[in-house]
Parts: sequence; structure tokens; C-alpha cells
Amino acid sequence: MLEPLTQTAVKVAGAQTLRRGLAVLRLLTRVGPGGLRMGEIGRCLELNKATAIRLTRTLVEEGFVLRDGTSGCYRLGPEAFAVGLAAEPSYALQRLAAPTLRNLAVETGDTVFFSVLHGYESICLSRDEGDFPIRNQLIKAGDRLPLGVGAGACAILAALDDAQVDDVLARNAGLRAERFPRCTDEAIRGLIRETRNKGYCVQPGLVIESSWAVGVPVYDAHGRPVASISVAAIETRLGAARSAALGNRLMQASRELTALQAGSGHGKKE
Repeated sequence: MLEPLTQTAVKVAGAQTLRRGLAVLRLLTRVGPGGLRMGEIGRCLELNKATAIRLTRTLVEEGFVLRDGTSGCYRLGPEAFAVGLAAEPSYALQRLAAPTLRNLAVETGDTVFFSVLHGYESICLSRDEGDFPIRNQLIKAGDRLPLGVGAGACAILAALDDAQVDDVLARNAGLRAERFPRCTDEAIRGLIRETRNKGYCVQPGLVIESSWAVGVPVYDAHGRPVASISVAAIETRLGAARSAALGNRLMQASRELTALQAGSGHGKKE
């Protein structure tokens, strides 16, 4: 006779189901309004057909996902939009930054990213494309990177104190080893030292070999790092002189954004 499920096993199974359901929502957020077919959802998330169907249908029933009757694709539904609206005030900083980010993309011709600090990760909220024909395709809005991985996430990490840096690197060591093997503790600590010295981070192709980036932290009105601005380009466009010029320009943009926050009241204590 089979043993009844223990309370712990039930909790573990429930947490796994929740994570998988959230993974479906995160995937649909990243692919945009066109959505995905059921088979594509299963393949992207490495779910078997029955699990993908069960999760997605539940999300449809709850209004978080809609199915397009013509294309058969699934996309975000009204409940997902409502959750986004509820969370939106927390991301007012991105709205303040939007004109600056667009101007930077026009000035540089390269891809400009704006990301926010979230726990031990950096979440990309926006990307603005310049007119240079070769573009960085690594990160899209909604993507997450471990702190220390990429110019923006490393710039944020460098703005934390040494104890926090140690904690972050210990916690995300396994993920970095699996997905970003060149982003070792030694490499990141070297970048942190350089970033603290210069005020900006130059990421020399550690995530993708041919893709370099320059990033700076963005601080709130109390001097706490809360976000980053970064510019990514192919290696040949980020020599020492241009990296320095971009770093100084990004630091200026960061200071302006901090001043905007103070002026708008965003980030002030109640």
C-alpha cells in the first residue's frame, strides 16, 4: 500500500506547482503580445505536455492568461495586467528615467538598458535601441541577472558594502557557475575594484565573449543603490577611450536621475 503524502511533501509539491505557474507568466511576459502556443510553452520551460496544459489552463481560468481563438496562442490576460498596475508605482523610477535612456541610445547609437535591484538579482525594466546596425540581443525587458553578472548588475554590486558583496557572491555562486562560467568570484571582485575606482563598470565580454558593456549604479535620494544604467555594444566599439567617455556620461545621467527622484519625492521616507 502506498504511504499517504506527508504534509512536507504536499508543501513541496505545491511550491513546485506555484513556481512552474509563475514561470509560464514570466515566459509570456518576455515574448510579448503575440504569445506562444501550448507546445512552445512546454518546450521553453521543459515541461511535459500534460503539465503545460494543466498549468496554462488554470491560469486561463483565473484570468491571468488568455487564449487567442484564431492563432491558438496564449498571452497575458486581464488579471496579469491588474497585478502590473498594482506594482507599477514601485517602478516610477523607470518612468523618470525614460527620456534620459532614450537620449542616451540616440547619442551612443548602442543599446541602453535600465535595470532595478531586486534581492540578489537585477531585473531589466527597459531597453532602448540606438541606430548602430549590430545590436545586443542578450537581455530583454523582464530578464533577470544575478548581481555581478553584466555591467549594470556589477555596478550595483560594487555600490554595496563588502559584507553584502560576500553574501551575494556566496548565494549566486552555483547559478553563475552553471549559466555564466566566466563570471567567477575572482573576475567579479576584480571588476568591483575597478568600478569603485572609476565610478563605472566596464564588463569585458564575460557574459557573451563579443559583447562588452559599460554600467553605473543609480542611487535613491538616500544614497542607496536601487538601479543601473548600462550601454552594451560589440567589443570594437568599446575601446578604452570610448568606455571612459561613456562611463562619465552615464555617471552624469545617474546623478541627474537621483536629483529627479529627490525633486519628485520618489524614494523619500513617509
